[in-house]
Amino acid sequence: MVTQSAIVASLEMFVFLAVELTLLFLVVSYAVAYLQTRLPPQKIQDILGAKQGKGYFFAALLGSITPFCSCSTIPFLKGLLRAKAGFGTMMVFLFASPLLNPIIIALFFATFGAAVTLFYFVMAMGVSLIAGIALEAMGFERYLEAQSYEAPDSAGCSQTCGQEVQKQSLWRKLWESTWQDFKTVLPYLMAGIAIGSVIYGFMPTEWVATFASAENPFAIPIAAIIGIPLYIRAEAVIPLSAVLVAKGMGLGAVMALIIGSAGASLTEVILLKSIFKSPLIAAFLLVIVSMAVISGFLYGLIF
Repeated sequence: MVTQSAIVASLEMFVFLAVELTLLFLVVSYAVAYLQTRLPPQKIQDILGAKQGKGYFFAALLGSITPFCSCSTIPFLKGLLRAKAGFGTMMVFLFASPLLNPIIIALFFATFGAAVTLFYFVMAMGVSLIAGIALEAMGFERYLEAQSYEAPDSAGCSQTCGQEVQKQSLWRKLWESTWQDFKTVLPYLMAGIAIGSVIYGFMPTEWVATFASAENPFAIPIAAIIGIPLYIRAEAVIPLSAVLVAKGMGLGAVMALIIGSAGASLTEVILLKSIFKSPLIAAFLLVIVSMAVISGFLYGLIF
């Protein structure tokens, strides 16, 4: 039954989340855009091309400052392949980038607080490093498609882009880039906020507590698995998750849902098919699901 109080509660939640998360996205995106001007793509590829062990940590740190979702990571990944970056470091970046990008971390902090954010960061960083090192040690590099190493002719584009950048001031260019990124994610962000606000106002708390509470042992693996085909972007799933927590959903299941949905998607798998053979794609999905499930259960044990 639709009541006036439920409508008011939904509208209030929508306005609050829309204002808070919009400002947060713009500030963080602008800061990241500036950082990227200090670290050009070629320098990034040179660092990740190193065979030393420190390359793994550089890859993970790079993933934590690049605002990529799981699908937008793929074009950059192809660039790393063409630059002959190390396979292990490339895989670390593939895992870490969509999970540790600054937008997700900032939204995590604003929504769940410092302790949960730190736990999420450590788990995503640790599993990404271990998975990248392990896959290289097991020889999974042989499952890369040969044509993925072919480099396109992009010199003309690079020259044109460089001349265009010089025509405008740096700060204006950064703002235009930030605004363009914001317009791209705005539908996802508003959709997540809208769905979350409706759930907050209308979903019975008892239903969530029964089927997705911390006491349900199947809630975490189910959340991890369904997150991948759903492909809910972090900008949408985090505000949605905050509402589910308020309704009684266990934070372990929320953690699994966020990792599963942000770390992989059916669209990303389709894109990866052009550069990965099936065994490597299967290994990639196994890592994401395992990370989600382990993080969910471990959260329950620690907190």
